[in-house]
Order: sequence, then C-alpha cells, then structure tokens
Amino acid sequence: MYKITVNNMQFHSHIGVLPEERVVGQPLQIDLIAEINAKPENDDLNSTVSYADFYPTIKRIIDKSNDKLLETLADKIISKIKQIDNRITRLTVRIRKINLPVDGVFDNVEIEVTE
Repeated sequence: MYKITVNNMQFHSHIGVLPEERVVGQPLQIDLIAEINAKPENDDLNSTVSYADFYPTIKRIIDKSNDKLLETLADKIISKIKQIDNRITRLTVRIRKINLPVDGVFDNVEIEVTE
C-alpha cells in the first residue's frame, strides 16, 4: 500500500451557512490523501492512480455545490474520488475556510473526513 497526497488545492466556493458566504463566496483550501492498495509496476502510469484527475473532479463538485456544511462537501468529494479508480482503498479530505465572516483572530477553520 502507498499514499498519494495532494496538498493545498485552491478553490473559490459559495459553501456556507451565512448569506455572505453563499453570495460573495470565499476561498477554500483542500488536501487529499488517497491510500492505494497496489504499487505501480514497471514505471507505468497505467499501473497506478493518476492524481491529475483529483483537482478537476473536486472543482466540478465545488462549482455545482449548494451545500451549507464543509462536512457534506467532504463526503461528496470522497464518494466521487473513490469512483475514479477501485484501487483507492481509503481517502482523507481536509477542507479549510480561509476568510470567515465570524469574530476572532485565526488563520482558518479546517474539517477532516476519512473514509
């Protein structure tokens, strides 16, 4: 088994509970860790999972999303990414909201879902 990790993918979304989040939108950062059950053979791309498919798949989900919760978005991402290749046995998705319309001083808020 091995892992493919894609860090800090950048997206713009309208996900959130507050009206400002849903109308104006905000940046999201997403990390994805895919655990793969078979190592690549003979230095051949066809014998592994192509991480090039991850970003466009996630972007399509976010572009269509009308979700309020990051957890709901994470579940959708996991479901869709698992459909890319049956060698993906486990996924972890971390989603960070950067600019939140709430009081306080902090870098971001992050949720993590593993399935």
